Amino acid sequence: MIIRRRPAAALLGMLAALSIFGVPPAHADETTPKEPPNVELVDETTPKEPPKVELVLDISGSMRARDIEGHSRISVLQQAFNEVLDALPSEAQVGIRVLGATYPGKDQAVGCRDTQQLVPIGPIDKLEAKTAVATLRPTGFTPVGLALRAAARDLGTGETTRRIVLITDGEDTCAPPDPCEVARELAAQGTHLVVDTLGLTLNDKVRRQLTCIASATGGTYTAVTSKTQLRNRINQLVDRAATTYTQTPAQVDGTENCSRAPLLSPGAYTDREKFQEHRWYRVLVRDGQELRASVSVSLDRALNRDYGVLLRAVSQDGRELVRGTDAGSGRTDVLSTGLRWSAEQNAPDQTVCLVVSNSFSSPTAATAATPGMPLELTVGVVDSSPAPNGPDLGRGWGLLGLLALAGLVGGLVFGWLARWRVAIWMEN
Repeated sequence: MIIRRRPAAALLGMLAALSIFGVPPAHADETTPKEPPNVELVDETTPKEPPKVELVLDISGSMRARDIEGHSRISVLQQAFNEVLDALPSEAQVGIRVLGATYPGKDQAVGCRDTQQLVPIGPIDKLEAKTAVATLRPTGFTPVGLALRAAARDLGTGETTRRIVLITDGEDTCAPPDPCEVARELAAQGTHLVVDTLGLTLNDKVRRQLTCIASATGGTYTAVTSKTQLRNRINQLVDRAATTYTQTPAQVDGTENCSRAPLLSPGAYTDREKFQEHRWYRVLVRDGQELRASVSVSLDRALNRDYGVLLRAVSQDGRELVRGTDAGSGRTDVLSTGLRWSAEQNAPDQTVCLVVSNSFSSPTAATAATPGMPLELTVGVVDSSPAPNGPDLGRGWGLLGLLALAGLVGGLVFGWLARWRVAIWMEN
């Protein structure tokens, strides 16, 4: 029995040594990425149209309410706005429009025309903008629909996506025009306009209206309950505008199966997907090429918790090649996932099917199922990356041998000491 303990003791000693010292990480061979084929390079000297954002601020009478961390809604908005301006890059193209800011009377016909552009869209004079916003006082009505139309005119048209960030604490008190209908009207014009809405109240009617506005244009709705949250959210939306594509993603209609799916070339595409739907697309991948694809789905309305997005690459005979997934369990702005796939060496050219699926479901029958959730699909086809070498300990093999020897010696010593103690015990 004593002899049988020695291998076990040696193994324990070696494992203990390994757990103490650890094993150095393997180093993968580094490779230089190759230039993607068949991709038109953009001349960096060509001037690009800068992204444009207009902030639409509600200065109506209800902004006097003191229910955000003990402060009035207008003071929280002004403080957060100052911090946002401090963080803006000098090249940012930002404008400011207000509604309900100048007419203190009770004539609704007059008050419902009360919207002005406070700061024109362009590189912003931060001191001037801070001063202008600091002098605002809650005054009149809430003509949201009219302000959205005017903001769209302020932004104009072009190839890049424009963003309106609407910050309000109440629903429109001046309809018509209904702000939801205005948002649908703007989206139907194809002006690449996105409206993001921020609600300074948890009122359910306000939430429904702001969600409807955002949903119609592919934007997002956020309920704001603190100055920090308001500042961070505005910064996020302004930054998002700065990272939009120079060319707006092309509209494409996915199908219910691969055989009828549109054939996509490398680029960016936009589509809409209903709850628990599958959208199919096709991409040609030639010998020596690698497919890279990603999808982002904007969550522009209330959803049941526990949902996910799935992107798969499938062969034309139905075999799944690779997949990417993303999941959530609460209100977020977007779910994104991606995948990479390349054929075996010297394989014939083949058409790969991309499938976008989701597990979204509405919490109530009143939640709009149409139009579907806005999705953005990017497709790239580049030179195949060489397969990485298998894991290798490199110089770690010497250390591993030393640790194994130390464990073996420790086990033998432990076994000899155990045998000696037993022998002494038997003699006594």
